Amino acid sequence: MLEVRDVLKHYDGRAVVQRVSFSVAPGEIFALLGPNGAGKTTLIRMITDILKPDAGTITLDGEAIARQGGQRISYLPEERGLYRRERVVEVLSYYGQLKGLTRAAAREAAATLLRRVELEEWSNRQVQALSKGMQQKVQLCTALIGDPRLLILDEPFTGLDPINTQLFEDILSERRAAGTTVLLSTHQMNKVEELCDRALLINRGHMVLYGSVRDIRRQYSGNTIVVRADGTIGSVAGVVRQESTNGETRLTLETGMTPRAVLQALLEQGVAIESYTVASMPLEDIFVRVVREGLGLDHGESGPPTADDLAPAGSAR
Repeated sequence: MLEVRDVLKHYDGRAVVQRVSFSVAPGEIFALLGPNGAGKTTLIRMITDILKPDAGTITLDGEAIARQGGQRISYLPEERGLYRRERVVEVLSYYGQLKGLTRAAAREAAATLLRRVELEEWSNRQVQALSKGMQQKVQLCTALIGDPRLLILDEPFTGLDPINTQLFEDILSERRAAGTTVLLSTHQMNKVEELCDRALLINRGHMVLYGSVRDIRRQYSGNTIVVRADGTIGSVAGVVRQESTNGETRLTLETGMTPRAVLQALLEQGVAIESYTVASMPLEDIFVRVVREGLGLDHGESGPPTADDLAPAGSAR
């Protein structure tokens, strides 16, 4: 649906986005990740046509972004802003009309959204009367109104309590099921693991990781197995380290040893296995390691992603 190819952007002679390429499939929740100053906001502003790239192309459904108009893309920026002295329903209606709805259709859509985020009884109150969390829900509604094809969310969970965080997640799942594509930028790696199919990590304007969240975590798993068994696990050929805590045993495998072979060896020992899992590193740990150590695609010999790399990943969750 969204395709970014070889995009480059300079500020004052310095490249802040350097030949970035990726695609986002229809109905996918895609994570755009990176440390502060990595170039994420600049990239988002080019996708929304607020900024023009110095080189490269950005297309939505095969058509240049600049020709799309504002109705098909919605953007919730990290820096929030609502008209504080206006009534909530009027603010949402205004955003709906900006996206091409008639006044009547905009008010109807606003009422439906406020009911969905449990703010119906606050619809005729001024925005400034709402708590910070309530205002955050109104902000989300400004992005949802008009049923955009592409929904870009920058740190949407900031300031939300666990109940409203779950509400946001439910709404994203509903929109995804209805065919909306979501580009999510966040520092909350646990939300990326829970919600996103694929991810792109950029650092200093360069691509450093790109692929399915599951495959990225497996890539950095360290070849470790977590076993829960009834009884003691003896030594196993091909296992270089064995650690037991809280009823679980972590087995670190030597290079070339497969989890299947270890499982077979344990079964031959007569070990009563309750669970057997290939461990994967938390995405937050991968993020820190890659950024600090400069790992990944950045300046690699493989060059920018090929057309095959840009195809939707078959292993996406």
